Amino acid sequence: MSSAAAPRASDDSLDPKAMREPLSNAWYCVGQAASIAGGKMRAVALNGEQVVLGRGQDGALFALRDRCPHRGMALSKGKFDGDTLMCPFHGWRFGTDGRCRDVPTLSSHDASDFSRIAVQRFPIRESAGFLWVNPHLGPADPTAVPALPELGFTPAGSLVVELEVEASFDLTTLSLVDPGHVAFVHDSWWFRPSKKLREKVKTFQPVPHGFVMTSHATTKSSPVYRLLGGVPEVEIEFRLPGVRLERIAAGDKRVANYTFATPLSANRTMLTNALYWSMPALNLLKPLARPLMRQFLGQDQQVLQHAQAGLDRKPTMVLLGQGDLPSQWYFRLKREALEAAREGRAFDNPLTRQELRWRS
Repeated sequence: MSSAAAPRASDDSLDPKAMREPLSNAWYCVGQAASIAGGKMRAVALNGEQVVLGRGQDGALFALRDRCPHRGMALSKGKFDGDTLMCPFHGWRFGTDGRCRDVPTLSSHDASDFSRIAVQRFPIRESAGFLWVNPHLGPADPTAVPALPELGFTPAGSLVVELEVEASFDLTTLSLVDPGHVAFVHDSWWFRPSKKLREKVKTFQPVPHGFVMTSHATTKSSPVYRLLGGVPEVEIEFRLPGVRLERIAAGDKRVANYTFATPLSANRTMLTNALYWSMPALNLLKPLARPLMRQFLGQDQQVLQHAQAGLDRKPTMVLLGQGDLPSQWYFRLKREALEAAREGRAFDNPLTRQELRWRS
């Protein structure tokens, strides 16, 4: 993948502010699907917007702006009977499609037509055990949106850790494609006991809305990999808006380590790490694995928050060497998504196959 940008519209044609914000037309992880089982509602933040999630009596998911149009009350604070949401302030009722169904305080002499009142509805999907919301308010175009992550095998067990980071979405997402930080930030006995940096040579190639480090045999020095036996093959994919998919195979054994970045507000991002495995015996290690996963994500959390403080003082980055090319690719992919949307055309991945070398 060449570091030189492919010919596109001039920089002046794209609002610079758009490059500093998360993509509006994309799927973002907003929590585990099990969190709204049994007719429950759940309030989430998504890029400065408050959204209420739920599942109707028919099992269909819904995502609505968490704001009653009457006095601004959060609908998530009210009641949900599986069919309608009732605002706790004045009892207004809304269907899971967002349409107002009842205003109980109206007199029989009122001529007001509440059927035209509606709460903004957002597309919502379920995939890989998670809920995904697209906050885009314009016309839906499924071909313009990066695909939802899928698992590819039936897991015997899974483990999920969520951690909120006081850092921008872009900075947090760059940590998902940055190979150089691993040896310094994640220097733990159980993950990477070696203190010696080694030169890595990996091949990357474009995939829809992203790129992939093609399948390769990985080191067995890590205790995590030794659990699988054999010589594990690893493939790591990144796709917009902020999705990292690590797939590990050793014979018929499968492990997937997925990480998702979700913008909560301008300088708050949720990091979600999901580990899945096909071997039932690994379920015995869940009590040990959870604190280790939290430690791993906590290391990212601390360094990102310190880095954000530095960028707040001077918002510039110096990206240097082949190890920083994936970070440059992220911005090129993001720019292409924005320009394709602005020009009303299909996304055209500007990256090409390339071999990268770095020390880690």
